[in-house]
Amino acid sequence: MTDVYKTIAGAVAEGFYSEKRSKFYAFAHHVETADEVKTIIDGYRKRFYDARHVCYAYMLGPERKDFRANDDGEPSSTAGKPILGQINSNELTDVLIVVVRYYGGVNLGTCGLIVAYREAAADALAHARVEERQVEAIVDYEFPYVMMNQVMRVVKDMQPRIVEQTFDNTCCLRLAIRLSEEQQLRQRLEKLSFE
Repeated sequence: MTDVYKTIAGAVAEGFYSEKRSKFYAFAHHVETADEVKTIIDGYRKRFYDARHVCYAYMLGPERKDFRANDDGEPSSTAGKPILGQINSNELTDVLIVVVRYYGGVNLGTCGLIVAYREAAADALAHARVEERQVEAIVDYEFPYVMMNQVMRVVKDMQPRIVEQTFDNTCCLRLAIRLSEEQQLRQRLEKLSFE
């Protein structure tokens, strides 16, 4: 497994598409949990209470295994799937895209709906700032205070992010490091115990 992934960052990115008087408003969010997704979708349902459909798709986690697409009353696979397709084709994760549809009085047909939801989602992503992030592993290490210099030398060398630290007779460090470097960090810290 690779230890980098792509997601969107910053503010909510917005997109728009219109076809035969139907209007499709798209919103792309950075999300990290299914609870976050639910809260955001509930917010859109309240905000756009007069819209015909609030469809969405999301992808979570660096492994990109946790995902869902929802058509919200549109014909099966005409809304959620094309939205999810945009997330996939951009190889993104930790992303939620919501597309709100205001019906214009003319049916678009299956193909028309697929195109509309796909284009609205693509427009939102076009306005998003995509960034690459690292998958991190957490390493907890406990050591006596007398080993402080040796431990901090390893920390300085390998540059993990210090998440938490406690310095007392027994010191505790919680470190976050790039997944591919986790084993090396663990081995170097373990070796210190025997020096």
